Amino acid sequence: MKQMRASVFKSRCLKVMDRVQATGEPVIVTKRGKPVVKVIPAGPEKDDLFGFMKGKFEIVGDIISPVVPLDDWEALKE
Repeated sequence: MKQMRASVFKSRCLKVMDRVQATGEPVIVTKRGKPVVKVIPAGPEKDDLFGFMKGKFEIVGDIISPVVPLDDWEALKE
């Protein structure tokens, strides 16, 4: 893992971020020889709960009408 002084990181921040994104190798930024932060590549965003199955399947046929005809329902015969 690469280490870098804060002053060097400050002057080369954008290049360091591009390199971390491209290679995936983290960089530790130090102040007075002590680790302060670790720059790591961002992972993929997690899927949202709503709409995560969008486009995975297709609805065919009638999904509103009951499967059993209404004439066969015992509760409606009384």
